[in-house]
Amino acid sequence: MLATERTLSRDITPVVERAVPGVEVLAVELLSPSRFCVYVDHAEGVDHALCARVTGALSAYRNDYTIDVSSPGLERPLRRPQHFRAAIGHPVQIKTSAEIGGKHRFRGTVVAATDRSTRIAVGETELDIPYEEIVRGNLIDEG
Repeated sequence: MLATERTLSRDITPVVERAVPGVEVLAVELLSPSRFCVYVDHAEGVDHALCARVTGALSAYRNDYTIDVSSPGLERPLRRPQHFRAAIGHPVQIKTSAEIGGKHRFRGTVVAATDRSTRIAVGETELDIPYEEIVRGNLIDEG
């Protein structure tokens, strides 16, 4: 499913960002073999009308998938270097496809983000997690 999700993300992002000016596709998550969710953001906010425009831009996918479109919410998805750079100093949870230090799931604070990986502090330990290994990454809502 991860390969399909990554392919969808790679294909959908430019389609949506060209069709709906000002929209940033934050993540595409495959919810089931026939359903995916596109998380979008916009400087003026995300409302129902914007979600409808994004859904319309994805009409070519409607024969094969049920499409959900959502704002990022408080637990904003993090996938790309710029997402992690903006999250420096904030708590996150990350799930990886490969084991890193014997684990697949991490909760910690982002302390750095390069073009290839993010560094999170988990207690007294800091770990580098390559973006290519990240299946899910989200801010943690502490409110």
